[in-house]
Amino acid sequence: MIRAYKFLIRPTVGQQAALSAMLRDHCTLYNAALQERRDAYRHTSKATVRYGQQSAQLKDIRAFDPDHARWSFSSQQATLRRLDKAFSAFFRRVKAGAAPGYPRFRSHKRFDTVDFPKDGDGCRWDATPHDPVTRVRLQGIGCVKVHQHRFVVGKVKTISVKREGRRWYVILTADQAQPEPLPKTGSVVGIDMGIANFLADSGGEFVPNPRHGAKAAAKLESAQQALSRCKRGSKRRRKAVETEGEPAHPGEVPLHLVRPQRAR
Repeated sequence: MIRAYKFLIRPTVGQQAALSAMLRDHCTLYNAALQERRDAYRHTSKATVRYGQQSAQLKDIRAFDPDHARWSFSSQQATLRRLDKAFSAFFRRVKAGAAPGYPRFRSHKRFDTVDFPKDGDGCRWDATPHDPVTRVRLQGIGCVKVHQHRFVVGKVKTISVKREGRRWYVILTADQAQPEPLPKTGSVVGIDMGIANFLADSGGEFVPNPRHGAKAAAKLESAQQALSRCKRGSKRRRKAVETEGEPAHPGEVPLHLVRPQRAR
């Protein structure tokens, strides 16, 4: 059984700059790979470029550009796999007759995740086990403090770093043993999912709907009003965009998840 864990990380000022540079370079790699595929298909030969061909070019790219060489080779392969999955989904929708949705170029402001496919390959969870503070080691970044609010059960398989607003998170997937089933009690319960109430059981109990969207609507409106008062291209507007998707505390729903944001 695979389970995911998400923890807030607290990088230093220098580590934040390195994390932003890592996202920017991976975004550049993603867009360059997309450009290569598009140009190859537009050529008269209509050649097809696949993941294996682009992955084989990484060695030469890293030798030519030292900025790309400082990051994990496996994480760069994961970025190319992400593009390959986007194209696979595109061709699948074309065959099914659905809206194709051709893969698009990514802005560095919206490219927010870097994946490390294996713990120990360019990354290491709990890199300093004798330190009272949990740290994750990332190639090119160093050991970053992690706000670990619960234990990680099982063996860590993959590690991802994600930016949400001005906050940074580490996402782990851990391989856990299948839980033992509880002993049978002989009783039966029915559950009905609803809208007015989240659920109703056969015992007559109701669980209220949390209505995260309605609760966050007022904050979303306030944040968008503050954004509209900022001059385009200004530092205040850039700061407002960064803080708009940032929850006040982990229990709240990020505003950017309530309603799709307009392009800025």
